[in-house]
Amino acid sequence: MTTKAYVVGVGMTRFEKPETRDWQYWDMVKEAGTAALADAGVPYARVEQAAVGYCFQASTAGQRAVYELGLSGVPVYNLNNNCATGSTALMTARQFVEGGIADCVLAVGFEKMSRGSLGGGSGAGARGGAADVGGKTSPVARHYGIMAAGHGFEASPPTAQIFGNAAREHMERYGTTEAQLAAVGAKNHRHSANNPNAQFQDVYTVDEILAAKTVHRPLTKLQCSPTSDGAAAALVVSERFVDEHGLRDRAVEIAGQAMTTDTEESFASGSCIDAVGRPMSRAAARQAFERSGLGIEDVDVVELHDCFSVNELLTYEALGMCEEGASGKLVESGATTYGGRWVVNPSGGLISKGHPLGATGLAQAAELVWQLRGEAGPRQVAGARVGLAHNIGLGGAAVVTLLRRS
Repeated sequence: MTTKAYVVGVGMTRFEKPETRDWQYWDMVKEAGTAALADAGVPYARVEQAAVGYCFQASTAGQRAVYELGLSGVPVYNLNNNCATGSTALMTARQFVEGGIADCVLAVGFEKMSRGSLGGGSGAGARGGAADVGGKTSPVARHYGIMAAGHGFEASPPTAQIFGNAAREHMERYGTTEAQLAAVGAKNHRHSANNPNAQFQDVYTVDEILAAKTVHRPLTKLQCSPTSDGAAAALVVSERFVDEHGLRDRAVEIAGQAMTTDTEESFASGSCIDAVGRPMSRAAARQAFERSGLGIEDVDVVELHDCFSVNELLTYEALGMCEEGASGKLVESGATTYGGRWVVNPSGGLISKGHPLGATGLAQAAELVWQLRGEAGPRQVAGARVGLAHNIGLGGAAVVTLLRRS
């Protein structure tokens, strides 16, 4: 038997440029976790399990982080799933609740990062992602091998390279333009102007984005997510807990959720479009829709993984928002902003809100909970009842979550 799982409290820190604020990762978690518990009106003493995600700290950092919330002795699970880590923590919490293992689980994600591009320097950057600084084989070596075979290596950050090469393929295959890619960045920077938690609140035109420094052609700096510090949290509870504690007015149902990993399709074509995860995202979306009984036509607001502008376009196609190859025209039409069919990344997305890897998936959930409760202030999507979160990590993991407000 399973029980429904609900998010009843969310919280997040402001996402900051690394080394801007004098704080440790446990300070971030204290801030985000305390906010989520206060949002639900539930003390930490009621939490029965804690799922904690991060990528760049040592083992058991999850314990050190949540000790700031209380020393209650609850089990703490440390999770690392690359950029999909935050949504992996949310999924772990949801499974504990749906499986009847616990009635109240705290999911937390955090990251304290270094300035500069991911994978740069003498490790993965110098070797095109084939090895890390310690000389060990990278878990994404196979993905970069696909890129090398089709495009070679250039002197740019490896993650920007593989996504940039996916953008080149999309342009060559479907006629997508650099202006359409830049339109994603312009939209998300415009959205973040209304988000006090976003790392950036500056607004740019398409022309300004195109004129920015090139990171890996055709991607410019303003189409790439930055390194960031920050944390986010969500309290996930059972329907029984909701009713016993009078939390119906706070509760947002996790209506469907799925995680997928790479399949043969990710590598067989030799395409960077497939290697960066469009097949994973498509499969995760299909499973989440099947489990929820919802379709993309039911969704009002979307928070998706725009680590680079091209990935937002690829995700439109994976989610069924348009036909394959039509995503450039979709963003250009205004269908994915206020006044359009969906509002995508009202928070500003990773490009403008920031991307502390372990926190991103939970920050997406927080934004959607606020939207579905009607608490998003100037970012509010009118009448939003169903939200979709999409979080992906190379290596690989894709998580799609459907949240519903009754």
